[in-house]
Amino acid sequence: MMRLDKVSRAAVDALEDVKARDVVVFDVRKMTAYFDKVIVATGDSNRHCRALASRVQEQVKAAGGRIYGVEGEKTGEWLLVDIGAAVVHIMQPAIRLYYNLEELWGPAPAATRVATSAKAGKSAKGAKATRVGRPAKTAKLPRKPAAPRKPAAFRKRATTRSPASNRTPAAPRRSRATSA
Repeated sequence: MMRLDKVSRAAVDALEDVKARDVVVFDVRKMTAYFDKVIVATGDSNRHCRALASRVQEQVKAAGGRIYGVEGEKTGEWLLVDIGAAVVHIMQPAIRLYYNLEELWGPAPAATRVATSAKAGKSAKGAKATRVGRPAKTAKLPRKPAAPRKPAAFRKRATTRSPASNRTPAAPRRSRATSA
């Protein structure tokens, strides 16, 4: 169990108050010197994510913390609130699945270790691979959508023209009829 300081606890409580889903706290002191904790939460819509970020800011200020910066308020898909010792990521479900911050900041994936024989002269044919820990589940990421195609009326058509059709058309002839 990780112990949260007063400001980080206020941020987590604020997220839970406004019904954030899947709130996860990572202790990243061994990975970076910029901050101690990464808090990741999911909001249901743009409006919900903005409300979560707003509530986090209010609660952190009330707890005596300071807001160093907020990013992503215009779109509301992924908001980042910097509260000094922690960084709060508030994301919509598709964005969270795509960027998979749990894999980036979470514990290292399980490593495999090959047991070797005790005797140095013996071959390693009988050695077995043993797993250390459980492998992390990896979510299938959605494909990036293809760029939209232009309507057929706007696409250039590859047609072959004969040399005669490449000439510029002649000026229209005027009628020789005279008016009296």
